[in-house]
Amino acid sequence: MPQIVPMIDRLRDIRLLRYLLASVGALAVDVGCFLLLLASNVQAAAASAIGYSAGILAHWLLSSRTVFTDSVADRGLQRTKQKALFVISALAGLALTTAIVGTADFLSFDPRPAKLIAVAASFTLTWLLRSRIVFRPAH
Repeated sequence: MPQIVPMIDRLRDIRLLRYLLASVGALAVDVGCFLLLLASNVQAAAASAIGYSAGILAHWLLSSRTVFTDSVADRGLQRTKQKALFVISALAGLALTTAIVGTADFLSFDPRPAKLIAVAASFTLTWLLRSRIVFRPAH
């Protein structure tokens, strides 16, 4: 049992794992909104975009406070720049997500499986942008 504690501490230090967990939280907000809007007869692409947008806010809060704590810029111009880059990365993910779900809907495919594909594609894109650009440690 004593060996489990160091293993848990090592897992907490894995940034990608923390990012994955933050993404799951943001995804819950995203998909919850998406499904609620679909049930309300909102067009699939619009529901996807709105859900993703709600997830953006959740993801900033989780990422800046639990994942990239050592590379969040101090208040001021650098922090504003970082937030802008975060939003740009989110908009790139949003565009990819909306395109995938909208294309599936246009082709008369069920938008729910398309959303799953979009989630994986968007996760990969935003992780790369955020870990290499948005929260890049200062040199």
